[in-house]
Amino acid sequence: MSDIVFLYVTAPNAETAARIARTLVEEKLAACVNIHSEMRSIYEWEGNVELKLETPMFVKTTSAGAIAARERIVELHPADEPCVAAMPIQEQGSSPGFLHWIRQSVGS
Repeated sequence: MSDIVFLYVTAPNAETAARIARTLVEEKLAACVNIHSEMRSIYEWEGNVELKLETPMFVKTTSAGAIAARERIVELHPADEPCVAAMPIQEQGSSPGFLHWIRQSVGS
């Protein structure tokens, strides 16, 4: 395992995703955020099955920066309980230069 973490986040739309992403990069909580195309999500929430459009994002950060990034996402996100899931990145098989760039870009 490396000290690099990707946070999987969903936003209600592309504008919200872009606002969150820009803030994370400007505040050096993330090296990069990939914003993907809108997707359909079906889930149960408070006893109801919901069908919503969401915009997924991958936030590239360090394990030391992940908690602060998560807290900032929660502050900026309009949902009461936003989806934020941390995925550790394995050193083996990853590009060493790419991982180094993330480490250098995140101010943790």
